Amino acid sequence: KILLTCGGTAGHITPAVALARMFQERMEDSQVLFVGAKGGMEERLVPKEGFPLETVTISSFWRSLSPSSLRHNLRTLRNLSVSKKEAARILDGFQPDLVVGTGGYASYPVVHEAARRGIPTAVHESNAVPGLTTQRVADRVMVGYEDSRQHYHHPDRVVVTGTPVRGEFFRLTRQQARDALGIRDDRPLVLSYWGSLGAEVMNGYMTDFIRRAVREGAPFHHIHGAGRNYGAMQKALAGVSLPPEIQLREYIYDMPTVMVAADLVLCRGGASTLSELTAIGKPAVIVPSPNVTNHHQEKNANVLARQGGAVVLLEPVCSGDTLYQTTQDLLAA
Repeated sequence: KILLTCGGTAGHITPAVALARMFQERMEDSQVLFVGAKGGMEERLVPKEGFPLETVTISSFWRSLSPSSLRHNLRTLRNLSVSKKEAARILDGFQPDLVVGTGGYASYPVVHEAARRGIPTAVHESNAVPGLTTQRVADRVMVGYEDSRQHYHHPDRVVVTGTPVRGEFFRLTRQQARDALGIRDDRPLVLSYWGSLGAEVMNGYMTDFIRRAVREGAPFHHIHGAGRNYGAMQKALAGVSLPPEIQLREYIYDMPTVMVAADLVLCRGGASTLSELTAIGKPAVIVPSPNVTNHHQEKNANVLARQGGAVVLLEPVCSGDTLYQTTQDLLAA
């Protein structure tokens, strides 16, 4: 019985899904249960992947002393107490042989309670810099990079595994993926998305990017995932007649097919995304999120850029025109 706990973003969920499928393939009698945060996107994504999901009541801490932040953090403290009881109930019911956390706030109460009970525990940290404090209590910490070992209190517990990538990324050729998407001509395909939760600034740039692509006659196919900014982008593009070659989506559920078909990917620098890009050899334009701990997305992206696999642009000096021109230059190279 394997309990996987994750959530918050697709970058935490997809490695857990990849791991769950591997357990099922290699251990036919295994049972898998996911635990996520109540109200998180895992409530939508995990059942869609065919796995059962339980939830706990958990929220983030805000790094601010404003009145609204203080109120939010007080609620988070109350939620911690509630989530511990919920985690205990889930563990009592499922009786797992192993608990694995792959990131997200839901991992905290579940991994801690499992460790307290002596259940074997592991956490996976795909970024170069450690995240949750579960790394202090887990029996094993799995990391994406050898250089990450130095950041941990117990290096002897650290195992360099890389980041799991779902098998769906390897089942189609580029041409098969293009056929599946209905692409019948030779124009290249550009995929763009700025994380499962969206990114207001970057989606604003993409609005300008899409307008220019329409003006220039859609020189390439383009699929853009807007996340929670989907409605705002629809309104911003209300006066623009999008040709069939340009698709605006809320969420890209068939990401393996779209990424395999793509000739260029515009994205953030999350570790799961970079693992997928490198696994299938896709060039990328990466704009790291400036709102993450220790600038770890920028550090991740620079590793890929140094190997010639990506161009890195920083959000404060980016624009729709910059992204568009960089895309055109790379597609023409």
